[in-house]
Amino acid sequence: MRRVFVCSCFGVTEAQVKKHAEAGACTPRQIASACKAGTDCGSCVRRIQALLGRGACPSREPAGRTVPALAETALAEVAPLEEAA
Repeated sequence: MRRVFVCSCFGVTEAQVKKHAEAGACTPRQIASACKAGTDCGSCVRRIQALLGRGACPSREPAGRTVPALAETALAEVAPLEEAA
């Protein structure tokens, strides 16, 4: 298998970017947090965007939602702790 490097500065390959995208990283900033790609010279950011493509991120919730999705997740994690106390 031929390695295709996306980020020369940190030696990050297309396969690694795709792996992080499959794990939930859906923006160049999230890819950067996962593997540093795009954080030095920045020349690979457009290539990372192209690899992520459109629709890589899950769709957002409708505007009428009362509890933000992240807050809902946090509440679900806190509830068992409160019950145990």
